[in-house]
Amino acid sequence: MAGSAFVGVTGLPRAGSTLLCQLLAQHPEIQCEGHSSPLCNTLLGIRRMISDDQFFLSQLDTSFETSYAHLAAAMQGFLRGWHHDSGAHRVVVDKNRAWLHAIELLLHIEPEARLIVCLRELGQVYGSIEAQHQRTILVDFNDHLADYDRFGRADALFAKDRVIGAPLVSLQAVLDLPPAVQQRLYFVRFEDLVTQPVKCMSHLHAWLGVSPCEIDPERIAAGMHESDSHYRMKYPHRRFTRIVAPTPHPVPPRIQKQIETVWAWFYRLYYGEKTTPVQD
Repeated sequence: MAGSAFVGVTGLPRAGSTLLCQLLAQHPEIQCEGHSSPLCNTLLGIRRMISDDQFFLSQLDTSFETSYAHLAAAMQGFLRGWHHDSGAHRVVVDKNRAWLHAIELLLHIEPEARLIVCLRELGQVYGSIEAQHQRTILVDFNDHLADYDRFGRADALFAKDRVIGAPLVSLQAVLDLPPAVQQRLYFVRFEDLVTQPVKCMSHLHAWLGVSPCEIDPERIAAGMHESDSHYRMKYPHRRFTRIVAPTPHPVPPRIQKQIETVWAWFYRLYYGEKTTPVQD
């Protein structure tokens, strides 16, 4: 990816990352494969592995600067080599929800990297997952949530190590990041993306530093479909050739109130005004 700026797509599940990647891929200066990438997980795995390697640890005693520089160069080379085929594209996009958690690691090896963080009203994130579960109720989640009642399943999904809770913890941690790091994050609300796609993408293109390119919401290339069986069909990555006006997911009042109470900081930061939730 020599010469291409690295941009990660991250954020909440069911928050439009698939659609966002479709729209980014419409721009001729952006390379965006669109499906979830193992790159972030691999870099985190390298850090865990090398930190336990006895040969590497022994070198730190006598030549820390040199050995650490070897590691930094190797990880940077791995990241850039992963997207070696970016060609003349000015921006290369890599999608993984873990990028937000790993933002400081990413900036250490790729200082000019940026992240686009996908957001959505939390009740609708839960509602989207629950609606899909009801359509596939004979199949369990990969973390075995099917036997829970609806309130219990919602509570589990928002746990700090689960599919909604984990990225929320990373979002809250953004507040503790230095201003220079926070400036490398761009937040996109799903509600804005589906109701004002042209305006939303125009502003995003400007932030990315690419040429103006107006997308046509009625004609979007579908691209390659991502595997859904890996997620037990609970988190489908649907791709459409046009943006269709969605309708809200019904969420039980008790569950909605619990979500808004526990995650009040999220609403204050990203939904200061009243919004209308929409369905994917």
